Amino acid sequence: MAETGCARGSPPSYRCFGGCGLLTNDNGILTEYHTSYRALSNLPDEKKELIKNGPDLQDFLSGELTDKSSWAAYKGNLKRLKGERLRLPPWVRTEIPMGKNYNKLKNTLRNLNLHTVCEEARCPNIGECWGGGEYGTATATIMLMGDTCTRGCRFCSVKTARNPPPLDPDEPFNTAKAIADWGLDYVVLTSVDRDGCVLPISLSHRNQTILIECLTPDFRGNLKAVETVAGSGLDVYAHNVETVPALQRHVRDPRANFDQSVNVLKHAKNVRPELISKTSIMLGLGETDEQIYSTMKALREAGVDCLTLGQYMQPTKRHLKVPLPFSCIFTFSMYIIPIPDIYV
Repeated sequence: MAETGCARGSPPSYRCFGGCGLLTNDNGILTEYHTSYRALSNLPDEKKELIKNGPDLQDFLSGELTDKSSWAAYKGNLKRLKGERLRLPPWVRTEIPMGKNYNKLKNTLRNLNLHTVCEEARCPNIGECWGGGEYGTATATIMLMGDTCTRGCRFCSVKTARNPPPLDPDEPFNTAKAIADWGLDYVVLTSVDRDGCVLPISLSHRNQTILIECLTPDFRGNLKAVETVAGSGLDVYAHNVETVPALQRHVRDPRANFDQSVNVLKHAKNVRPELISKTSIMLGLGETDEQIYSTMKALREAGVDCLTLGQYMQPTKRHLKVPLPFSCIFTFSMYIIPIPDIYV
């Protein structure tokens, strides 16, 4: 900044090197503001043309943008304002769930007093899954043992309580009825954590034309419980490690950890080698490329067959914030790297 006096002989004011200046009166009160910067309307035509033909949002994203996903229509922020969540840019927003399939699934669930992780965890893909998406096959992940978990992971929107409500004795029958009504060929069953609760599982009377995936908790390392589920007749045994080892304490409930989760997956495979084992990692929590790669190698060494990668999105203000901007949402494709015999 350079000190300068105005032509009226008033006390010195300040003028920036870019040409903007302040003029004050005898009392030091700001009276005028001058700038040498020109508005866009005053630029030469050739410079206006350069700006008009410059890069836009599409140049920084993979895939096509819809008319509603233009930068002009967004007018938002890619930073978190004070007291607010990080706003979703338009290219990751979804339509309001609706449609025939969506309503059918929702009505069935309400009538049978069933819960889904899609609703309880506020999954943004609920409209696509319940509505059938591009191929018209609607599906939902039924959440067993109620809607209240005994764990408190910082990323998860499912209700938590030390003493959740008692189990519904009709839930197994109602679950089977819902699956039969939907006419699906692939079903995903998951559950909340109910530490200290034992639930006998049997799929001996299942329809053999339906493939069943079970996404289980870690049972606090109880391998007998893992054996019960693995031997129940399912096709895919899934348990999520959620994040890289270095972020486990920051992201998950203190009772969960990476080694315990890996042991669950490894033991399920030992019980039934023909089972497909599956796990998932959330990206965008601050992990490094090296941490992701080493995690994938550890999972492969444990015999995991399938790994899914997804972008973490903050479900509510009270949950773990997203440390990385959503402009990085497509960068996780770089992590699909060649590790032998693992399906990513």
